[in-house]
Amino acid sequence: MAGRLAVIGAGLMGSGIAQVAAQAGWQVTLRDLDDAATRRGLDGIRTSLSKFAAKGKLDPADVDATLARITPTTELEAAADADIVVEAVFERLDVKHEVFRALDKICAPGAVLATNTSAIPVTQIAAVTGRPESVVGTHFFSPVPMMKLCELVRGYKTSDETLATVRAFAEEIGKTVVVVNRDIAGFVTTRLIAALVVEAVKLVESGVVSAEDLDTACKLGFGHAMGPLATTDLTGADVLLHAAKNIYTDTGDEKFFPPELLQRMVTAGDLGRKTGQGFYSY
Repeated sequence: MAGRLAVIGAGLMGSGIAQVAAQAGWQVTLRDLDDAATRRGLDGIRTSLSKFAAKGKLDPADVDATLARITPTTELEAAADADIVVEAVFERLDVKHEVFRALDKICAPGAVLATNTSAIPVTQIAAVTGRPESVVGTHFFSPVPMMKLCELVRGYKTSDETLATVRAFAEEIGKTVVVVNRDIAGFVTTRLIAALVVEAVKLVESGVVSAEDLDTACKLGFGHAMGPLATTDLTGADVLLHAAKNIYTDTGDEKFFPPELLQRMVTAGDLGRKTGQGFYSY
């Protein structure tokens, strides 16, 4: 099936999607707003591939071959020839609307337009296009080269053909998919982790338990590979905050309302691993 993929957004998530697709033989266009951003994305991909090669999980020759399949650009028009476009920009509806309005004009009629949103209903994103049947959610998990799961999310008008196309793509690049049939805010995994993180932060905030002991309880008591606060640090406290806010806005359910501690951490720039400080120091 390998074809032409455009990834919009060269951050950690976008570059990870570009990497696994290029490894699977796809010709990938990686687009961001400036050369510095695309350069950081490519450097991250090169580092990731080199680590796999050093561990014997990837033939060293495949590092250069994979990188050769990725073309960086700052031009959104470069997505015009893509069979599938995956948007991986900031988790704000107005930002995604801007991207999808442009893609709707740029991309070929048969192209699949996918969003990597983790919490915003796909129907809301698709509404600004003239082809809502071609819009679908592809919620990858970070780090993309390591995490096997991909949530495929149907919008209200997502067609069976669009879902089948993106399912074949996700499976070809090594992902195991689950299908979310109704695009409620937060879908399945983000809805679950947001509720858990909100309650976990409240317990730490009120002095009931330390962050370390809470994560240990979840790992040993529930068999989680990583506690919810360590997960927040890995994903980004800002990402979890926006996800919880989006779900709360959509549902009005108080269990998703972000605790003061999480909001203050984001305001202070303690976002987790990417800033060196979150619930833990790095």
